[in-house]
Amino acid sequence: MMKKEENSFYKFESLTDFHRVFGLPKPLHPMISFVDLKDMKIPENVLPGSIILNFYKIAYKTNTCGKAKYGQNYYDFGEGGLVFTSPNQIFESPGSNQASGNLLLIHPDFLLTYPLAKKIKQYGFFSYTANEALYLSDKEKNTILSIFAILDDELNSRIDDFSQDVIISQIELLLNYGNRFYKRQFITRKAVNNDMIQKFEEILSEYFSNEKSMMSGIPTVQNLSEQLHISPSYLSDMLRSFTGQNAQQHIHDKLIETAKEKLSSSSLSVSEIAYQLGFEFPQSFSRLFKTKTKLSPLEFRQTFN
Repeated sequence: MMKKEENSFYKFESLTDFHRVFGLPKPLHPMISFVDLKDMKIPENVLPGSIILNFYKIAYKTNTCGKAKYGQNYYDFGEGGLVFTSPNQIFESPGSNQASGNLLLIHPDFLLTYPLAKKIKQYGFFSYTANEALYLSDKEKNTILSIFAILDDELNSRIDDFSQDVIISQIELLLNYGNRFYKRQFITRKAVNNDMIQKFEEILSEYFSNEKSMMSGIPTVQNLSEQLHISPSYLSDMLRSFTGQNAQQHIHDKLIETAKEKLSSSSLSVSEIAYQLGFEFPQSFSRLFKTKTKLSPLEFRQTFN
């Protein structure tokens, strides 16, 4: 049953509800569905501005992804884009404009007993926002559409003992290609991403230099990503693609760098430094410092005496 949530959200608990509301035939399988967007009928005056799905959604759209411009260069392909969302994410209800493309809906229970049930949570792009879509080249589009064709054919064929195995393997293949193509996209967006990394470093440096941390606590990935207007997962994956480290590791490195400066050039106690860096408990600071440097803060300070 589709449920109306507080704050004018609608939550779809099942694929059957989704099909019913959008005027689609009943799904061929209760836990996985492949939809042609042209077949969807957007209900008028029924849905609020946002909806929540209780299942994974992989959307391929052809008419919503133009080339994005940075300076004098276009850094995205224009052959359509993929958007991945995980269960219980909030996103905008589909507009009245008819979209072209496909929708793959997967209930988490469909993955149970398969390693993918746990592994799927490791694909960071399920937490990206819609404006961080994966823009495909013509060759990449053909690869994705070939997997969609296999899934569609499998769902429309006679269900047998091997059907779920085949479908699960195609979903995993699709997600692995998603990882590969996002890696390529980070590279083709190198100019804008380099600027974003520089901005990230500037925000971190400013944070620790003006002692905001003492009042606000240690900066979080969520807070930093909001200042950059990107999702936390996209920030971490972008940084990892270029530097080999995620956002949390960068924060810790900057924190340790600042701690070393204070330990080597001031007479502040370890506890005072810990509080200035945003730690509630000095022991937590000492533990992190030793993990990163193999020395306690006092042992590090003694190397300068």
